[in-house]
Amino acid sequence: MPSPNSTTAGSILIIGASRGLGHAMAEEFFKKGWSVVGTVRASSARTKLHELADDSDGQVTIETLDINEPAQLASLRERLAGRVFDILFVNAGTTNVPTETIAEVTTDEFIRVMVTNALSPMRTVEGLQDLVSPTGLIGVMSSGQGSVANNTTGMREVYRGSKAALNTLMRSYAARHAGDARALVLMAPGWVKTDMGGPDGKLTIEESVPNLVNVLLGQRGSTGLQYLDYLGRTVPW
Repeated sequence: MPSPNSTTAGSILIIGASRGLGHAMAEEFFKKGWSVVGTVRASSARTKLHELADDSDGQVTIETLDINEPAQLASLRERLAGRVFDILFVNAGTTNVPTETIAEVTTDEFIRVMVTNALSPMRTVEGLQDLVSPTGLIGVMSSGQGSVANNTTGMREVYRGSKAALNTLMRSYAARHAGDARALVLMAPGWVKTDMGGPDGKLTIEESVPNLVNVLLGQRGSTGLQYLDYLGRTVPW
């Protein structure tokens, strides 16, 4: 069981927490005494998040959401009406064949990646922002590969493009909310060994996520948008 710290523990809504980085974030916040609501896509299969919830004595709860389904997002918003979260973090995303170039990708595959990685996360932020405390934090999982300045090697062209689009859309969101007191964070977790990141990742989940969570916690109370890596370093746009 966690050791709650009443001065720092709060509540977080993590979108996309069934496995990988999202589940690891849910587990890390749970260990820090936070109340966690994590989403999974509707399925009969149990996930690691279900196991965490079973052992949490109600501290971790599960909601269903496919971020690509606006009706499901609206339904989640209704179910959570009246709740106030200190942090909303949108983790859900996808990838494609890393060697596929923009000349080779099909239109359908391009749309799938762009919708899942850029459009739907921003729709989720827009749809759930009112559940976040006025002085809370809204975070979105980006990637170092979303950096235009750092793209000197190519590869993963569609994925890179989707994350760069996400970053730009989040900057537009931040500009529209320039007077808000909320902190806004785009997180680059590093290349992590997960089902999505693949076995060649340079970091383990244990090397990335605890640091990433501490970076997020350190941003509470700040204002404006930051693009940071898992060690708190600013990533070039």
